[in-house]
Amino acid sequence: MLLLINRTFHSLFNPITPMSDGTIRANIRIGQTVKVVQKHEQKTGRLTHGRVKRILTSAAVHTRGIKVMLESGIVGRVREIVD
Repeated sequence: MLLLINRTFHSLFNPITPMSDGTIRANIRIGQTVKVVQKHEQKTGRLTHGRVKRILTSAAVHTRGIKVMLESGIVGRVREIVD
């Protein structure tokens, strides 16, 4: 129940559309093109573009974004799903 309320609240007040929402693990697939923020770039918000190699977060939802490893080896949290 809490998860459903959280998703509803999140989709109402988040400027990113629910399908491109990087906070929900079910929206992310291996091979997808995404934009991630790396740990050392969190203050600047600089995004890195790449394809998902591995999904590292096991939780269904993560408020700061699902952590993934890109094919280039970069690890970051998904901010936007491009395709």
